[in-house]
Amino acid sequence: MLYNLTRRGVLFVYALLVIVPLVVVVAGSFKSTPELFASPFGPPSSLDAKNYATVLGGEGLGLAFRNSAIVTGLSVPLTLFIGSLASYGISRIPGWRGGLIFGFLVLGMAVPAQANMIPQYVLFDLLGLTNSLVGLVLINIVVTLPIAVFIMTGFLKTLPREMYEATAIDGSGPWRTYRSIVLPLSVPSLAATAIFLFVMHWNDLLYPLLFIQEPAKQTLPVALLSFQGEFLTDFPLLFTGVVVASAPIVIAYVFLQRYFVAGITAGSVKG
Repeated sequence: MLYNLTRRGVLFVYALLVIVPLVVVVAGSFKSTPELFASPFGPPSSLDAKNYATVLGGEGLGLAFRNSAIVTGLSVPLTLFIGSLASYGISRIPGWRGGLIFGFLVLGMAVPAQANMIPQYVLFDLLGLTNSLVGLVLINIVVTLPIAVFIMTGFLKTLPREMYEATAIDGSGPWRTYRSIVLPLSVPSLAATAIFLFVMHWNDLLYPLLFIQEPAKQTLPVALLSFQGEFLTDFPLLFTGVVVASAPIVIAYVFLQRYFVAGITAGSVKG
């Protein structure tokens, strides 16, 4: 009895820590600055969408939204494609060699991204890829590929080896097996990985700050910083920008949530 009450109390406190900031941000996006400071936790006096009109109608944030959509829309599918190919190859290599390759790729997860930023910037600058959306796409793929390989390899290793042998007897080569058998069976794992990658790429701030200097090529997280000044921060517009920036992530999760748990747990138990 005491255990259940304690657990419910902890969950209730955790729920408040999540819900209260969310309500403040959403409600604050409909308020003016004086109203927000006068009643930060209260409901808005009216559902006036002028802040949304300002944010969505502004050329800077609209362009940044487009840049983020381009970078994320290219980074996620390319990372999934390369990661799934690598995971498929690792799962087919028997013995210690597959484990060695897997360990080498996943080792990138143990190295903090900040530790590599200076050499990465120097390399990309020499290649002419700084201040470029193409450069952002490439660095996103490089940084998040170990995560994609880690998740998808765990799932692909659960597929029975007899299935690969049966497809080989039927005359299917590695590419056809990957395209016709592995990819359809890996939809839950791909969807779960896509959610992780989408959140990481869409919310990335450090690499756009480091690689992009031209305002016209800024992504959404960088553009949101423009609402914060040295002496004054326009919190209603900042909250509105946060809601707009979070909407694609929420929508993606709503449509992919049925695959999320299945994809995460698929590789936890080996069949």
